[in-house]
Amino acid sequence: MKNFLIYCIIVLLTATTGCKKYLERLPDNRTELNSPEKVSQLLGTAYPQANYMDFCESMSDNVADKGVGEQDITNADAYRYKDVADNQQDSPEYYWNACYAAIAAANHALEACNNAPDKDNYRSQKGEALVARAYAHFMLVTLFSKTYDPATASSDPGIPYVTEPEKVVIKTYERKTVAYVYEMIEKDLLEGLPLLADQKYTAPRYHFTKAAANAFAARFYLYKKDYQKVIDHAGQVFTASNVTTLLRPWNSTYLTYTYMEMWAEYTKASQPANLLLGETQSWWGRYYYNTRYGMTSAIRDEIFARNVTGGTWAFRNHTYTAGTNNYMIPKINEYFVRVSVNASIGTGYIMVPLFTTEEVLFNKAEANNALNNTDDALTDLNSYAATRIVNYNAATHRITETKIKNFYNTPDLQKGILQTILDFKRAEYVQEGMRWFDILRHKIVVTHRTVEGEVIELGADDPRRVLQIPQSAELSGVDQNPR
Repeated sequence: MKNFLIYCIIVLLTATTGCKKYLERLPDNRTELNSPEKVSQLLGTAYPQANYMDFCESMSDNVADKGVGEQDITNADAYRYKDVADNQQDSPEYYWNACYAAIAAANHALEACNNAPDKDNYRSQKGEALVARAYAHFMLVTLFSKTYDPATASSDPGIPYVTEPEKVVIKTYERKTVAYVYEMIEKDLLEGLPLLADQKYTAPRYHFTKAAANAFAARFYLYKKDYQKVIDHAGQVFTASNVTTLLRPWNSTYLTYTYMEMWAEYTKASQPANLLLGETQSWWGRYYYNTRYGMTSAIRDEIFARNVTGGTWAFRNHTYTAGTNNYMIPKINEYFVRVSVNASIGTGYIMVPLFTTEEVLFNKAEANNALNNTDDALTDLNSYAATRIVNYNAATHRITETKIKNFYNTPDLQKGILQTILDFKRAEYVQEGMRWFDILRHKIVVTHRTVEGEVIELGADDPRRVLQIPQSAELSGVDQNPR
């Protein structure tokens, strides 16, 4: 009996010690963010892993009703300017959630950087986290709030600007104002940009390099109408001599590609034009040309038939017919991931060019034009045209003041240059959703018609220009937008 009691005591002490050691362990297997390398890994998820192309393109004037085609809820609801009923990938709600997931990752990374004992070793990670946080908030306020207007931004409702990791199940947030959100974006952007160190990235095209961050800054200040800063930041991407070498070679190398080769090439990290690529879960790669509401022959001709140079768009040579009244430019290529090796089901992913050198050039041209630097704006536009017009010849195709005034039938050069920029951008980004952002900024009226005879007009101040806040956000006290 004595030996038995001694044995029980030993077992009890051993078990108690084991319990103590077990309870001292972390309650889950999450990685501690205790090194710059681990923070860098987390920052790979600080970019929205969702796609805006479907709903943005479907709301734009780049689409019409074919009467038949792939039935996609997001495509159909967005075309009719209804609040999109779906919450799955490619929907506005999915994009909203993905942006806040990216912000959460950035905030956890920032917390680790700020709490590290050796903060200097985390400088580049902190810079990336700040710029990534600014970008996700910028996309949210652009889509889910009114367009920035200095006269009304201090009263227009913004979106919640989240700066701390969320550590409770449901937390209450304020929308505050568009002006406040822009102030916070600018603060994060300007603090983060100088900290970036390109040499720290093993795959730089998927992270905010200095060039990509300056491209973001150029877009931000264009939307904020701070035009000199647009030019300043664009100057950090281009030099006077390298502009055309950084643009996509549409009228040269690309003309030699088959559409399958174009699909493979457009979103490659090796393309100098791709400053920042984002991996997104999306079906847009398989549906963008055959949805019911898409590019028709009439829309194709409206965009590509004529331009101010008098030449032929190289894009037109790459517009392929993919069935009756389905037209595509081979840009969006899907990467399908099966749930298992032998499975027939899985998830589609596409790479989205979030920032490109072409956009930087367009933003610079628009800023120059707004500042009445019309000669500089024309130089920017001619650099672009030199890579887009088939058999480009400067003597024949060069854009001049006279050409613009005659083509657009206007005596106002600045107005004509702006219209040239918008038309060029529409052609450049067709089927990528980027046209929607110009429609928002410039209050372009859009009319959609259905084969049933319905006419749906989106006026300059129509509240449906602002995407609806997801109902799920109401749990956190975020009010929906008026309808």
